[in-house]
Amino acid sequence: MSKHFFGDTTVLLGRSLRHITRSPDTIITTAIMPIAMMLMFVYVFGGAIRTGSDSSYVNYMLPGILLITVASGIAYTAYRLFTDMKGGIFERFQSMPTARSSVLWAHVLTSLVANLISLVVVVLVALLMGFRSEAGVPAWLAVAGILILFTLALTWIAVIPGLSAKTMEGASAFSYPLIFLPFLSSAFVPTATMPGPVRFFAEHQPVTSIVNAIRALFTGQPVGTDIWVALAWCVGILAVAYVFAMRTYRRKIS
Repeated sequence: MSKHFFGDTTVLLGRSLRHITRSPDTIITTAIMPIAMMLMFVYVFGGAIRTGSDSSYVNYMLPGILLITVASGIAYTAYRLFTDMKGGIFERFQSMPTARSSVLWAHVLTSLVANLISLVVVVLVALLMGFRSEAGVPAWLAVAGILILFTLALTWIAVIPGLSAKTMEGASAFSYPLIFLPFLSSAFVPTATMPGPVRFFAEHQPVTSIVNAIRALFTGQPVGTDIWVALAWCVGILAVAYVFAMRTYRRKIS
């Protein structure tokens, strides 16, 4: 059964990836908005923002930009799922001798691949803008692991509206609050500069711990408990989103 599942998922993953290669504007569009934000914050607002750090502002803000890149990229996952659902692709594959969840997993893995490509593009642009890191190979691998977990967590969240939305706009609109969330965190300014209630929310929401962990890894500083809090948030969100997404999927195909 597992061999059947993995084989079907591999075939359907190839199908989804071919769709992306035929429309590379998806990845380009996903990367453009975070890059535009990075350019604006660094060259327009960067001189007026005090972070308490001696490094350049692009070094400070890049972790938040990477999370925004993922948040904007998963909107396309919801869109592709909605399109396949409305087009009858799911019913067609269910009528074939394929593993029931392989169609869904193919979309999830496609989202992971597409978002990783977008993240690489954003990091390359950041390097051109002056981003420099003290991180060694283990630290870069740790950053990659956090981003992969974060991408999977948000992708499974995207699966839910992708399967249940009534309109195309509704399928992708859910990503807007996720894109906005880094602005209420330590991604762009230290939380100590925020007023009381906003500061409390910023310090206790998942993006802040994830941003702080990635920033510490990039700068070669002690990560402390941030990395464990970040991993706990990512794994927790992933587990809850996966359960609800699979329930929605079974209800839709039953």
